[in-house]
Amino acid sequence: MAVTEVAESEHEKPRGTGTQTLLRGLALLDCVAAGIGDVKGIAARLGTPRSTTNRMLASLVAEGYLHHIPYKGYLLGPKLIQLGMTALEQRPLVAIARPHLEQLARTTGDTIHLGVEEHGEVFYLDKIAGTRGLEMRSCTGQRMPLASTGLGKALMLGMPPDRWPALHALARPAGLRDGRPRPAGWLEFEAQMNRYVAQGWAMDLEENELGIRCVSAPLRDGRTQVVGAISVASAVPYMPEDRMAALGPLVRTTAEAISKDLGWTAP
Repeated sequence: MAVTEVAESEHEKPRGTGTQTLLRGLALLDCVAAGIGDVKGIAARLGTPRSTTNRMLASLVAEGYLHHIPYKGYLLGPKLIQLGMTALEQRPLVAIARPHLEQLARTTGDTIHLGVEEHGEVFYLDKIAGTRGLEMRSCTGQRMPLASTGLGKALMLGMPPDRWPALHALARPAGLRDGRPRPAGWLEFEAQMNRYVAQGWAMDLEENELGIRCVSAPLRDGRTQVVGAISVASAVPYMPEDRMAALGPLVRTTAEAISKDLGWTAP
């Protein structure tokens, strides 16, 4: 083997080992994010010896990526919180939409959401809690089926209708009998979506969370493509049908204002 080939081989080996270590560290963080906080559980999930797992955990705690609570386990640390906030700030959509969402929150007093489509699901980018003292299970970074959420339906308004059946099926899996909310049957769902397309805003009628309704609208960019959605959500007592009908145009107007900031021009 030539000298240069030996040098290249020796140079590549540490890089491979370093990459493997990095990926293991990231996988470990995913474990903790998923709620696996004990050494035994993490080691089992990663397939690593407990001694190796302990060393990785100690390093991540030292750097602030994890937080250790004695006798309880590991939690995500302050460094990840800082990075997460920075990541959100660097998403242009979040920065552009925020002032509009804050105004919408002040006007309605309800919970405001911002989301985008990623891999056929809604990805929640931002949330402003309402002032009515209600707790919702939605949170920034969460993913939900498109067809069962207000945000998702608003995102679907920019899709060809031939994509709707598959997305509806994903939100309404066969054999579901556990009492969880889910969208209406296909024919009713299709009729709802056609109405939403015509009016430019959509609704979630407790299809994602029992007792919670929301009104949503799509965001468009300079290419007129739907690139996100916003919603106003609250408990059923604060969301009777007449209020939802009144909120629809307001949410659509806010979405259009954000869209204009993204380069969209009204037809």
